[in-house]
Amino acid sequence: MAFELKQNLKLSQQLIMTPQLQQAIKLLQLSRLELVDTINQEMEENPLLEEAMPDEGNEEEIHLASEDDVQSIEKQDVKVVERTEELTGEGDGREEFDWSNYLEDYGPVGVSYDRKDTEAPVWDNMITEIQSLTEHLMWQMKLSPLTAEEMRVGSQIAGNLDQNGYLCATIQEIAELEKVTEEFVEAVLKKVQEFDPAGVAARDLQECLLIQARMLGVKNPIIEKIIKDHLKDLELKSYVHIARKLKIPLREVENAVLLISNMEPKPGSIFSEEKVQAIIPDVYVVKSGDEYKIILNDDGLPRLRISNFYREVMAGVGCHGDSNEEENGKKYIKEKVQSATWLIKSIQQRQKTIYRVAESIVKFQKDFFDRGINFLKPLILRDVADDVEMHESTISRVVTNKYMHSPRGIFEMKYFFGSSIQRTTGETIASKSVKEEIKYLVNKEDPKKPFSDCEIVDLLQQKGITIARRTVAKYREMMGILPSSKRKKYF
Repeated sequence: MAFELKQNLKLSQQLIMTPQLQQAIKLLQLSRLELVDTINQEMEENPLLEEAMPDEGNEEEIHLASEDDVQSIEKQDVKVVERTEELTGEGDGREEFDWSNYLEDYGPVGVSYDRKDTEAPVWDNMITEIQSLTEHLMWQMKLSPLTAEEMRVGSQIAGNLDQNGYLCATIQEIAELEKVTEEFVEAVLKKVQEFDPAGVAARDLQECLLIQARMLGVKNPIIEKIIKDHLKDLELKSYVHIARKLKIPLREVENAVLLISNMEPKPGSIFSEEKVQAIIPDVYVVKSGDEYKIILNDDGLPRLRISNFYREVMAGVGCHGDSNEEENGKKYIKEKVQSATWLIKSIQQRQKTIYRVAESIVKFQKDFFDRGINFLKPLILRDVADDVEMHESTISRVVTNKYMHSPRGIFEMKYFFGSSIQRTTGETIASKSVKEEIKYLVNKEDPKKPFSDCEIVDLLQQKGITIARRTVAKYREMMGILPSSKRKKYF
């Protein structure tokens, strides 16, 4: 077998994503908090980037300086409100430019919009320290006549409770850890179970409900029998079955169930340590007359510029010193300027893209903002992509983890996209509107005779909405609505 060398000419197309384009795509899909963290990290890594202070010139001067900066670097016309194109990786700062002149003509960069005719909502954030369940129990132990050894075991019990207030560790594990008898741990546990909230430190739901019944002072043996032996029937609301097994009138079972239903199955939930994070909208939609105005929320975003310190450094380069050091300094600063330039451009492009997508959503869903959820139109990514002349993947990245504040409330931008359902009249309706209609029917039903899924299908059919029973069941489960058998109320 002979070996030989050959030369072949092959023409092919490849999609190459430059690091700059990858950064732009990453910034586009970041949430607001993630964007702030990314900018702060870039400012730590790039010494040429710094944050402009709010008192360094008014907003209009900063805005004009920003346009001049971007024009001088890219040598293109970039406007803030006019139509813009997607970032393609071209003009990423790798081409040659006069960096010396750029440093002399620097300015703070940021994207801003006129707010003279509108006023953004005011956010009042109050931060308070929430007492945990363990701290609440320890406070009660210190006020109780417990010995030092009982306090030590009680601390172990309090430290082994889950977020619902149930004891996770076993009596044997606590006894081995504290080197005491199981009977001693059991005695301390009984004392802890008398603390507030009622039912805390129980080992299961049955014990939790029995503790609460005892603390309420209820002397009704029927309640204890139902909790001990008929919890499953209680869950299924099989009250007739319970009455038959206990051989008592149904009315007595209903009275007992009424008391049990007012007990708390998760006593520790009121001390949940989960912190609620307030949503900061990326876009404000404000009604002005019959139209809606789009305002980008740039409050809290660092306003970037090139550091003035390095302009002074470059002014001194060449006056004295080694030529190699001068070239290395120029090369270093040039690389950092290119990196900072692309970051600034990417942030500006991100803001402008969000603005255009939000503007398109408001245009398509104007009836929703005017009249409510029942007028939400079916909308897909392709509709907005065709309107703003961008790719569907770009629209998907824009609406991810972005929120819109509107007169109707705060919505994730993904909320306005959804599938459609055909009406009998030939029109289409958004699936979210159908869900809202199902929720409305359930809220208006007779609690003693709730609508079944088949009955909901018939009621929707009367309103011109034709869907299958399994679709109603799917929507109901998505909204957390129980089936009719569990929604029924006997009293």
